[in-house]
Amino acid sequence: MSSPAECRILVFASGNGSNFQALVDALAAGNIPNARITRLIVNRGKAYATTRAEKAGIPWEYYNLISHGFQARGETDPEKLQEARNKYDAALAEKVLALDEKTERPHLIVLAGWMYIFGKHFLAPIAEKGIKVINLHPALPGKYDGTHAIDRAYADFQAGKLENNKTGIMVHYVIEAVDQGAPVLVREIECREGESLEQLEERIHSHEHSLIVEATAKIAGEIIASQQAQK
Repeated sequence: MSSPAECRILVFASGNGSNFQALVDALAAGNIPNARITRLIVNRGKAYATTRAEKAGIPWEYYNLISHGFQARGETDPEKLQEARNKYDAALAEKVLALDEKTERPHLIVLAGWMYIFGKHFLAPIAEKGIKVINLHPALPGKYDGTHAIDRAYADFQAGKLENNKTGIMVHYVIEAVDQGAPVLVREIECREGESLEQLEERIHSHEHSLIVEATAKIAGEIIASQQAQK
């Protein structure tokens, strides 16, 4: 008898882990059917996401660029910095792919507040095994790639340069070009006159949990459908 279709999810987080918690809660409520989080990986030792994982009974692991010996503390040489990142990325990909293929290796990786940019030495071997990687970014597709996206959208709104007075959030596939992968789901958010940057940030963040859950459920459903079609 063949095993039932299932989408195994690995989550990467760096901080508080509220988006990770949203996924945990959605899974518990049955809003992401036939899926489970097999592991959490963090790159900051004090990330509260690990406490959330422990409460949910999800294994977690700390793996850091500097603490695990890839990059010397205080290193400034660009070539050495890039070499360190390449080796860290490759080691992290190897770690993911070493997980048991039948019980723990993920079908989907969700970057949920992961404050680190992956390069080809992580993404290529992961893609080669057919594992999808998604990320949440607080901007619309093709707008404000990279850091401080909300700040830049707000500044453009204040200057009368924001297209249709709208910014937004998206969940997108992760590729080597930062925040330029194909969008999975997009939500527009209109900027309001008289609103502070902090108020806009709060409003944008209030939509993140639902969007990351919806996008994860969408892709998990596609992965499960593909598994069933192959049986």
